[in-house]
Amino acid sequence: MLRLPGANPRTPGHLISAADLSRDDAVLILDTAEEMARVADRPIKKLPTLRGRTVVNLFFEDSTRTRTSFEVAAKRLSADVINFSAKGSSVSKGESLKDTALTLEAMGADAVVIRHGASGAPYRLATSGWIDGAVVNAGDGTHEHPTQALLDAFTLRRRIVGADAGLGRDLEGVRVTIVGDVLHSRVARSNVLLLHTLGAKVTLVAPPTLVPVGVGAWPCDVSYDLDEALPGSDAVMMLRVQRERMNAAFFPTEREYSRRYGLDADRMDRMPDGALVMHPGPMNRGMEITAEVADSPRATIVEQVANGVSIRMAVLYLLLGGNEPAVAQSRPSAADTVTASTSATEESK
Repeated sequence: MLRLPGANPRTPGHLISAADLSRDDAVLILDTAEEMARVADRPIKKLPTLRGRTVVNLFFEDSTRTRTSFEVAAKRLSADVINFSAKGSSVSKGESLKDTALTLEAMGADAVVIRHGASGAPYRLATSGWIDGAVVNAGDGTHEHPTQALLDAFTLRRRIVGADAGLGRDLEGVRVTIVGDVLHSRVARSNVLLLHTLGAKVTLVAPPTLVPVGVGAWPCDVSYDLDEALPGSDAVMMLRVQRERMNAAFFPTEREYSRRYGLDADRMDRMPDGALVMHPGPMNRGMEITAEVADSPRATIVEQVANGVSIRMAVLYLLLGGNEPAVAQSRPSAADTVTASTSATEESK
């Protein structure tokens, strides 16, 4: 549901699902994020691109990385940011999503970044007519988390292909193994869809009890043997075991789960040379991943956090900043344009 502004000025763009992204959409976001990452390396990291725009972080679930990442991204683009937490708000007094949305609309929100415990809440917000601004899904129930999948793909492309060499390229032929609690993971769903769109080959590895019904229709392979999948993996993405979403005993004990599906140093040694270790965070160290692996040079976990800011800057820029891509062949890039604009402003003072 990503639509860049310009095609229909009355219809805002949204990012609800990774399934709504074409290959060209995804590559455009990754290329734009590459440019935003270069801006982040400068002494002055702020761009005036979204000056005067208001971005609301509407979080009905606790979050550290995602909420902070969207806040930093919006502020680096000079947008005004409102952080709305359900705890301590009118929501805790019984206010509905509709009434909250109408309140935000009355305040003039240009974009709403929403995380909600109910699958489908961002789609409802985007299609209800309650607000006129763009809607970005920051995670809904066990459904999807598209910007996490984008930052994972961005991290993979940077590590495997290279930052400059990766511009305009997808992930054709890259083999990614996603391991763990697939049943409750919105990250796994979005990654399977996006990585497939970008040409990667995805394999899910999990206990049979943590594999969703209908997974046969997903564009991926399924295995129950981690040791068998590791030698053929260019990247292994470990998923957190989401105890807070479990209402039954999905595996005998934590020790048994770690023995069969945890990534330790011995298992990492069975991976091909140069293969990456990923984790969307937060980690259960000692359960799905050991501290030795999490802190190894192969791990991209800290990079994923940093790349999340660049990806979310790119998404907000493309949804709110205009219908021209930030990376252009025959025109100056968005960063160059902003630099020139900033210099002119300083000279006029």
